[in-house]
Amino acid sequence: MSGLILYELSGCPYCAKVKNTLSELGLEYESREVPRSHSERTAVEEISGQTGVPVLVDEEHGVEGMSESDDIVAYLEETYGGAS
Repeated sequence: MSGLILYELSGCPYCAKVKNTLSELGLEYESREVPRSHSERTAVEEISGQTGVPVLVDEEHGVEGMSESDDIVAYLEETYGGAS
């Protein structure tokens, strides 16, 4: 079982960028769709302190709510990319 959880929104280009990286690295993750309305994104706000997506949780490495797609992609490549 993977400890990766991605909070995302359908049609979000930033979420797609992160999902592409997860796919390229062959990583399994749990997808959690968030409501369109920012005011209803309480779960995302609780873990990351803001309501934007994507947000990544990596239980195995103690990451509890990383936001910003570029930061998430860099983290995934550094942590799971291995020697390229």
